[in-house]
Amino acid sequence: MPSPQAEPDAEGPLFSVIIPLEYHRGQWEQSWQGWMSQTIARPLYEIILVVPPDFSLRENLSALAGGEARLEFADSAHDIGLCAVGATRARGKYLFFTESHCWPEPDVLALCVCAFEDHPEWSGFSCKSIPVCHNRLSQAEATMYQADIDFGMKVHPWRKVLDQCFVTRREVYEECGGLREELGHFAEWVLAAAYHARGHVIGYLEEARFHHYYVGRLSDLKTFTLDFVEGEIRYLSGARREPGSELLEIPVEWSSQDNFDPALARSALRALVIDGRSWSRHRRETWRGFRRWVGPALFGDLLARGAARLAAAYARCVLTVLSRVGSSESIARWMKRYIAALIDVQRLDCIHRVREAGGARLQRLGDPVLAQAGFNAVEIWQGRAFRWSEPEAAVRISGRPGRNVVRVQCLNVREPLDRVGLRFYLDGADIADRSIAIHEDGFVLRLELPSSGEATLAWTCPRFAALGDPRRLGLPVVAIEVASDTQPREA
Repeated sequence: MPSPQAEPDAEGPLFSVIIPLEYHRGQWEQSWQGWMSQTIARPLYEIILVVPPDFSLRENLSALAGGEARLEFADSAHDIGLCAVGATRARGKYLFFTESHCWPEPDVLALCVCAFEDHPEWSGFSCKSIPVCHNRLSQAEATMYQADIDFGMKVHPWRKVLDQCFVTRREVYEECGGLREELGHFAEWVLAAAYHARGHVIGYLEEARFHHYYVGRLSDLKTFTLDFVEGEIRYLSGARREPGSELLEIPVEWSSQDNFDPALARSALRALVIDGRSWSRHRRETWRGFRRWVGPALFGDLLARGAARLAAAYARCVLTVLSRVGSSESIARWMKRYIAALIDVQRLDCIHRVREAGGARLQRLGDPVLAQAGFNAVEIWQGRAFRWSEPEAAVRISGRPGRNVVRVQCLNVREPLDRVGLRFYLDGADIADRSIAIHEDGFVLRLELPSSGEATLAWTCPRFAALGDPRRLGLPVVAIEVASDTQPREA
């Protein structure tokens, strides 16, 4: 590896510094000056200014840059897309991604050269971000994001790509698929997961310091949050199976979206209503179930999205007032609440649009399960994955028209299944006991599916009161299988 003052390779510079001129917040000239003040020899790095179509100061760029930067004009209007364009046109051995509202200290590139010499195991690394604040909201914004950055850089096992100041070996970046414009800022997480899954190490170089300008405007916060969430949902809706995809956490709004399927919710509600035992023996719990399902049964996700929107609007109003008269602690606290509420409403809205466009393939209880309502997230018990259902649950299954065998596989984590007190319903009709066989590991049901091959299987059971678990737990389901019934029909 060359030293900080080594001669540049004849084939190209050592570093390609890629600066997208989007979201510059009026700081792009300061960013430019920071890069022109680097202590390493100028031929060792090239500066690529990637210009979006709507950049208002195009005329000033050539005069400012002179012959010191390459101007690359792109059709993209997003900084992630601009970074991706810059990477394809870069000539350096190392790609340095940054933002136009960030500026480096003079020794950053010299420290980067030494870091690659000292850490040959690093495929890339992020630098240290120093907040620059100018109002109370920007201080709260910086505090919130800095805590998240520190967690990613120092604690999280792989979430270490920080697009403010990320430098990487070019060949590894290309191997891992690069930054994808369609994913917005969620692309950083996808890229970091891909590096980790392929065995590439991303370091953290705290000595290399960048100054990051926080604008402190709620409208900008909302725009950034929506951009991240839209990329997240777009990635999930693609059902990608690639290195790193298994590392990305699935938000509960995504995994439980079938809960807002009105037909399934009505099936769960109908099963609850016609199960007379629940009203006589567990009246309070039955009312909880009724309140839980009546909204989705009547309105789908409308009430949930409306409540989330009200929560976000309320948090924004409180935050606006506090930014003028509140303490720093209260502003920081409500900033977190506002962002959490924004994420919730934006996820619900994005998922609603995906469902309207035809939906996406989800990880469900088996291939024959087309949709499922009333289930918690996947858990592991003694090495086996399963989902707790709620005391009322419904699944839309598919099989061949006619007689089928439906196997509902369960774990033995509550009382024996023959004592649970389960009631099954097919398209709203009670399934006769003679059609149900109970085994140690689940239930076998012999059912007649309609000519479409699709039907809704619902069930109710008493709540399982797990110690220290406030959830409404029903049946611990491992999988659901559907197969044609080859057993002769009884006379």
